[in-house]
Amino acid sequence: MAIIGSFKKQGEDFTGTITTLTLTSKVTFRPSQRDSEKGPQFRLFAGKVEVGAAWTKSSREGKGYLSCKVDDPSFLAPIYCSLTEDGEAPGTYSLIWSRRSAE
Repeated sequence: MAIIGSFKKQGEDFTGTITTLTLTSKVTFRPSQRDSEKGPQFRLFAGKVEVGAAWTKSSREGKGYLSCKVDDPSFLAPIYCSLTEDGEAPGTYSLIWSRRSAE
């Protein structure tokens, strides 16, 4: 696991920066109008460009987080990560990436 982003909650949005080996970009999570029950609760934008989506989930312990899919033309494939609130700094969030194992 690696922290690839830091975010703050501002109203209904989450704003911050994603940093990987190939990209550093300011990103905003904005609430999304869901077209279906499986549609994302948030869309991720770098400026006006949509770069991902996020769904509300709960951990086994009942703690809420956002399950995210982020894509960029420089990536070989989309990356999957979780936006979780920092326990020590309420109102701040970390975007945590972990490689999905092959099924």
